[in-house]
Amino acid sequence: MLFNSLNFAIFLPIVFLLYWFVTNKSLKYQNLLLLVSSYFFYGCWDWRFLFLLIFSTLLDYYTGLKMQDAPNKKRKAFWLWLSISINIGFLGIFKYYNFFATSFAEAVANLGWHVDPWTLKVILPVGISFYTFHGLSYVIDIYKDRIKAERNFIEYSVFVSFFPLLVAGPIERATHLLPQIKKARTFDYTRAVDGLRQILWGLFKKVVIADQCAEFANAIFNNYADHSGSTLLLGALFFTFQIYGDFSGYSDIALGTARLFGIDLLRNFAFPYFSRDIAEFWRRWHISLSSWFKDYLYIPLGGSKGGTWMKVRNTFIIFLVSGFWHGANWTFIIWGLLNALFIMPSILFNTNRNNLDMVAQGRVFPSFREIISMMITFSLTVVAWIFFRADNVTQAFHYLSKIFSKSLFVAPDLINARDCLITVFLVLVFMFIEWMGREQQFALARFGFKWPRLLRLAFYLILTISVFILAGKQQQFIYFQF
Repeated sequence: MLFNSLNFAIFLPIVFLLYWFVTNKSLKYQNLLLLVSSYFFYGCWDWRFLFLLIFSTLLDYYTGLKMQDAPNKKRKAFWLWLSISINIGFLGIFKYYNFFATSFAEAVANLGWHVDPWTLKVILPVGISFYTFHGLSYVIDIYKDRIKAERNFIEYSVFVSFFPLLVAGPIERATHLLPQIKKARTFDYTRAVDGLRQILWGLFKKVVIADQCAEFANAIFNNYADHSGSTLLLGALFFTFQIYGDFSGYSDIALGTARLFGIDLLRNFAFPYFSRDIAEFWRRWHISLSSWFKDYLYIPLGGSKGGTWMKVRNTFIIFLVSGFWHGANWTFIIWGLLNALFIMPSILFNTNRNNLDMVAQGRVFPSFREIISMMITFSLTVVAWIFFRADNVTQAFHYLSKIFSKSLFVAPDLINARDCLITVFLVLVFMFIEWMGREQQFALARFGFKWPRLLRLAFYLILTISVFILAGKQQQFIYFQF
């Protein structure tokens, strides 16, 4: 069930009304409703994968209890590694087995041997990377004595499968979400309206920005050999805004939806395209994943406490694993490697925490230096996104080589120039609103609050109408494949 679908537009109000007007007297029934609704939501993709989700939930619930009751550290470690092994094993089978099998066959073919790899004809379960990481953080936190094992199975199951975050995050922590699930919740009108505002902005990002940019990005990337360098650069820019509008749009809808039910999810985006260096970009892009890798991989590896070599090594490990997490393709691994290279100067010169505040804090306009820094960071990000979007490494390098050729200085060869210009205009309007609202949790949080009430309502109406007009064919969210 897509967030930008009629089915979800029917599903959400029904669950909302049942939640606040039928089960509102009982926390137990509210959580049970959330669990049943979440399983129904997930089952709409493919009901067979519900069994995998339930198995993953049972595995971590049971091993969490066994760790809690373990008589010693050794026994506790046994249950931890059992959970990690099974979770990573399922993830590896569904997501990475075919990649390793075909990569091995290609490697031995270069040595003159022919191998026919045996591959699995399976569909990647939607959201498996996200709910697997939910469970892993839970059992690791129990092992580290950060939390106690949850003995209420319904409450734990809601933590794993809460429908707004189930298929594409944010990647939640038990320390943050479970206490909210266990606590009685009362309806807050202001909070609900704020949630609706964030849902509207998320839908605008997805439908009006991401899906429109996707039309041109797909057409250009799929026929890159026929286009000039200037057109390919335009295609890369379209994809850059497509993936941001798509993924941050999903996160906005997820956070806004959760707020309707009295629950706050972890923030996942903080205006990353206004970053002044790559380190800042990664503090603002997919925040829940970046912080997950920091807490559960980077710090256990030694973090930055072991000198320059350890910082460099651990940074490369984090970005390579992050690339591999995104998909079983060498393009994602090179994308991760590029980001590691881009961030390396700030690691080596210890400037990676120079830009912790928002750019031009308290000011409308950035300084000249800030503009240059943002332009350089944005340009590096666009280059990396080319590898993320390309079908294979060869295509990515050919794509880049054509951009950095003489044809970069000719007019773009567009089939539908009028629609392209309209999309560019929409992106500019979108980025203006993002810039003006960059100091808030999301762009519309306080945008237009000083306007007359009727003008602000008219603005929301325009956003809503634009979503309906441009909805067209439903486009699946990019991060569903991860």
